[in-house]
Amino acid sequence: MSRLKISAISYLNTVPLMWDFEHGQAGAGVNFDISYTMPSACAEALRAGTADIGIIPAAAYTTVPDLVIIPDVAIAARRAVRSILLVSKAPVNQLSKRQLSKKVRTVALDTSSMTSVALTKILFAKWMGGARDYKPMAPDLDAMLGACDAALLIGDPALQVDRTRYFTLDLAEEWVARTGKSFVFAFWAIRKQALAGRNGAAIAEVFKKARDHGLSPKNLEAIAQEWAPRLGLSVELVRVYLTHNIHYYLDPPCLEGLELYYRLGAEIGALPKAPELHFV
Repeated sequence: MSRLKISAISYLNTVPLMWDFEHGQAGAGVNFDISYTMPSACAEALRAGTADIGIIPAAAYTTVPDLVIIPDVAIAARRAVRSILLVSKAPVNQLSKRQLSKKVRTVALDTSSMTSVALTKILFAKWMGGARDYKPMAPDLDAMLGACDAALLIGDPALQVDRTRYFTLDLAEEWVARTGKSFVFAFWAIRKQALAGRNGAAIAEVFKKARDHGLSPKNLEAIAQEWAPRLGLSVELVRVYLTHNIHYYLDPPCLEGLELYYRLGAEIGALPKAPELHFV
């Protein structure tokens, strides 16, 4: 039987999920081919059939047909996440959240993630003074703030923002404060066609074990030591990000938040109506 093609994200927050695939443990890496890309491109690879399994942005589940979800594994947040930021050019000591709603008229949207774009639109539409003029842009903060009043940045570029220079909103923190729900940014999904003749439960177990091994204290420390210099961050900041800011479980509170996100996204026209959640 052919090897399953995995499309993964080349961000720090995905590294623990890929531990076994990168280190050949528990059979992972033997029956899979792996490529790395941006979140939105993972979804497109599944849509095109060039990948069988992808860690897709939550929003992509509403647009890519015939997917099933690997249970219990996610990139989510129960509090501030630090890597999904709305950044304003106004100095931090000159702007409040209430003033932000009045002064920000144009928002540059990082094209790397559909999920965070929809989250931004939901937060503005529901709680931050209504829709804004949105402009999709590549994640270049200087260019984004040169063109717009504020910018959405995600992933590693957001972690690298000097937050003493700008007014910033952590959008996961805003979501949790407004809704009381966890927020799910991404999860593993498999094309139904790729599961034909395969043991779906066994495949799901490979991904759960990879997550568990990647989150072991020894391996998390190895990740922090490797990635801190790569991103220009301290080891402690990377360690806290992976252990405190990111939540790697698609548990019931996350599923509740996901369902609410889909409902609100459809309500304001930021997302199509989501299909029912189907799991391996």
